[in-house]
Amino acid sequence: MSEPFLAEIRVMPYNFAPRGWARCDGQLMPISQNTALFSLVGTYYGGNGTSNFGLPDLRGNLAMGQGQGPGLSDRVIGEAIGTPTVTLLTQEMPSHSHGLMAGITPASTSPANTAMSPTATGGGNVYRAPGAAAPMAATAIGPAGGNQPHENRQPYLALTFCIALQGIFPSRG
Repeated sequence: MSEPFLAEIRVMPYNFAPRGWARCDGQLMPISQNTALFSLVGTYYGGNGTSNFGLPDLRGNLAMGQGQGPGLSDRVIGEAIGTPTVTLLTQEMPSHSHGLMAGITPASTSPANTAMSPTATGGGNVYRAPGAAAPMAATAIGPAGGNQPHENRQPYLALTFCIALQGIFPSRG
């Protein structure tokens, strides 16, 4: 393997950072012991800039290129964006309905339109009062979900991201 550039980030398949590398876990590093690395990454990823600076934190995050692509928002180096969970609001979902259907004949093997039908083994018509059929009250079916957040990440594989603490100082091209 060739000598890395100082501050180069590589993906490692093991659970530790090799000698000369540090995990990209947001840790603070002392500037006095890492002046060359600090000159490259500054305080983009945290730290106070006088005695320490932060390394990138790629735990649970996806690396993204800086700048602006066609039709995309401008992204600045070190900017953290997004959230691992989302709670959908009613106005964020497409308009749709879930009609509740009932019948007076036994349900077939297909549940469509017969979710509230009596059973074929003799269950009575327990879902409507005797007399003419009538629609259920509009309040009989309401929103569901409880406003709980759900997972918002794409499938992923956990690996160790490491940043080079030693190496060739990169020249601007």
